[in-house]
Amino acid sequence: MTAPIALFAYARPDHLRRTIEALRLNTLANDSDLIVFSDAARTSDQETGVASVRNYLLTIKGFRSVSLHCRPHNFGLARSIITGVTMILEQYERVIVLEDDMVTSPYFLSYMNDALERFATDERVASIHGYLFPLNEPMPEAFFLPGADCWGWATWRRGWALFNPEGQALLDEIQQRGLVKEFNFGGAYPYSGMLQEQIAGKNDSWAIRWYASAFLAGKLTLYPGRSLIQNIGHDATGTHCGADNLYAVELSASSINLEGIPVATSTAALQAFAGFLASTQGGLFKRLKRRLSKFTGIVTR
Repeated sequence: MTAPIALFAYARPDHLRRTIEALRLNTLANDSDLIVFSDAARTSDQETGVASVRNYLLTIKGFRSVSLHCRPHNFGLARSIITGVTMILEQYERVIVLEDDMVTSPYFLSYMNDALERFATDERVASIHGYLFPLNEPMPEAFFLPGADCWGWATWRRGWALFNPEGQALLDEIQQRGLVKEFNFGGAYPYSGMLQEQIAGKNDSWAIRWYASAFLAGKLTLYPGRSLIQNIGHDATGTHCGADNLYAVELSASSINLEGIPVATSTAALQAFAGFLASTQGGLFKRLKRRLSKFTGIVTR
């Protein structure tokens, strides 16, 4: 059985329409239940956008079923995702998670469902991820890295059970176990600083806590060797993002073969990710400061 798709929407109807149109081109769309969480406007100037989104949501077809959850007041992205994913996994064993600015390859749903089935009982694996950096190095067909990620992802009830919303407890354990450098991707990116800012209330990132939770549990996330997600939110229209093309990728034009993927950290991928982060660190940190409420950083962790 295909996993339900949780889609989180806010106030950008054009982005949402592109996300839905791409998702509908996936071969498994007709067999998938789409569950949409529409957040309410945080400020009065966003009410028109939210209303347009909700009107569009009523027209969606092309899925096995479409369920709408319209928030009566503004949750913010972190609370919306945490409560939405938790709610779905109380009913289902697995879930695929998207936001309203993520355009998918036609092979996204098949990859996600294949991986969710293949690793369903493998306790070493916490989640599946769909986005890949625009790396210069060729990557394996698919590979594993420590922790969890947040741009087009999926997990099981057992995986989400690891999620700890208490940032201070997560940071304390990382420090006590001497894992700060490892958590910071070998020093390539200041994830611990993001977690400190979440604790201090300077950001409301759910994803830094998701990454930290899976990381501390010693779990892995599967990545595709070709990106199945293109984030179209880097156009200065979003609440937490500015405009840039640093993370633009070409969507995979073929399916991902998951046969024979070793369930262990890929050293080559780890080095490639660290190299990408190091090469963009100067401008990256400033960009990410604008995005912290949405996710842990464009490493998407």
